[in-house]
Formats: sequence, structure tokens, C-alpha cells
Amino acid sequence: MFSGSCVALVTPFKDGKVDFGKLRELVEFHIKNGTDALVPCGTTGESATLSIKENEEVIDTVVKAAGGKIKVIAGTGSNCTNEALEMTGFAKKAGADGVLIVVPYYNKPTQKGLFLHFKKIADEVDIPIILYNIQGRTGINMLPSTIIELAKIKNIVGVKEASGNIDQASEIVAACGDGFDVLSGDDALTLPIMSAGGKGVISVVANIVPGEVKAMVDAFDKGDVTEARRLHLKLFPLVKAMFYETNPIPVKTAMGLMGMISDEMRLPLCSMSDDNIGKLKKALKSYALI
Repeated sequence: MFSGSCVALVTPFKDGKVDFGKLRELVEFHIKNGTDALVPCGTTGESATLSIKENEEVIDTVVKAAGGKIKVIAGTGSNCTNEALEMTGFAKKAGADGVLIVVPYYNKPTQKGLFLHFKKIADEVDIPIILYNIQGRTGINMLPSTIIELAKIKNIVGVKEASGNIDQASEIVAACGDGFDVLSGDDALTLPIMSAGGKGVISVVANIVPGEVKAMVDAFDKGDVTEARRLHLKLFPLVKAMFYETNPIPVKTAMGLMGMISDEMRLPLCSMSDDNIGKLKKALKSYALI
């Protein structure tokens, strides 16, 4: 259902508020560059600092700006099941094509608790759901056995796998087959995960080079492994630059340097160190982005 180059969309700010004009410009930018899907209100979109009202406004704006020309997978996760349920219901009402729901953070639920959390949302809101597994952010890894059980629920259609563990991605693909979309949650592992049967990526670096990420994914899908590998290796230094500091600090800084948006972030995220900005500028220049 969801495949290809999906962009973990940043949320542009201006003077402390969401810059909806720039947000619409970003949607149009990705439509023109062939991106397969937009993912607003995820980690890269600073969802943890958006109010529920802002979260809804961002989702609504992106859906309307997309106008059916590009799929929208709305981030609706929370460490409160009822809050995630509320936001997921709104995303469906707004017309999103699907939702991305992160493993509840901080609570550290058991595997049974994770299953019940996602099952409740899937049972109550009939919208395609992509699970989001990222232990580095949530403090807990959703095990393949739990994901495999959740995949049996009709509207749980995929997982954004950001555990960094290729074995885990491979186990999920092997057990769930082609009908369940395993998407890379780490740009550096997109090609390895696709080689194990993954369908694509929810990408950070595609915020600034959407055409190149799309070309790499498409090349692999067409069986041109040599070209996909060439693009992977070309992108690799830029991918690493996006994680010089906590995401989305580097990508928003890069977009500011490129004149795409303001580099404004919300606390507790802050501007990059001077040393890392220097390194980032070097990476962007080597890719002829500035």
C-alpha cells in the first residue's frame, strides 16, 4: 500500500508559530520532485512540541495542499493511547491516506501492552496504519513477534523499522510476506533493507534531495542494483551529515542554508554548534546544494 520514497516532513516555524505558507510550499516541492508520500507530524516534524491543535492543523494543511496528487501518512502517535486514538480519528476525518503511529515512549510498556495499544487504535479507526519502531527514541524495541501478530490485523499495513537491526527487518519480511510494507526508518539502511524485501523509506534526507532518494529507490525496484548502489554511496555522506546532531536539527539547518525555510526550531531543540555547522556546510557544498 505504501512504498517508495516517503518524506518525513519538517514543520517550518516562524516567530514561534507554524509557518503554514512554507508548509504548503514544501508540499508542492515534493509533488514536483516525484516523492511518493509525505509524512507530517513525525519525529522530523517535531511532533513532540506540537499541541494537538497544531498537529491537526498541520495534517489538515498538508492533506489539502496535496490535493490527492501525493499520499499523506499523518503522524498520530502518542504515549497516551486515548490521545493517539483522538489524533488518528482526526487524520481519517481530514482525508489522510494513512497514519504513522510510534511505539509509546517513556512508559516502556510490555510487548502485550504494545499489542493492545495498536490493536485498540486499529479496531476503532478504520484507516491504514504503519507502526513506527524506534527504540532509540522510545526506550523499547517492539519485537518482530509482536509486529508479526499486529500484521494480522487488516488495517495495520506496515512498519517503519528504525531499530537499526537488519536481522529484525528480515525476520518481519520473511514472516509477513509481500502484503506487509516494511519501510526503512534510517536513510543509511534504505538499500540494505530493500535488499531484504523492504518497500522503501521514510526519509529525512529527502527533505533536501527528494529526487535523488526517489531515483535510488526506483532503480532498485527496477532491478538496477548497480545504479541503486551508486546513488546510495553518493548520498551516504549527506545522510551522515543529517545526523551530526539530533534530528531534525541538521536537516532544518540545511534547509535554512538552502533558503527553503527558516531554520527555527522549538526548545528543547536548539541551533547547531558552530563546528557542526561548518561540517554541514562542507557536506552541502560537496553536493552542490549551497
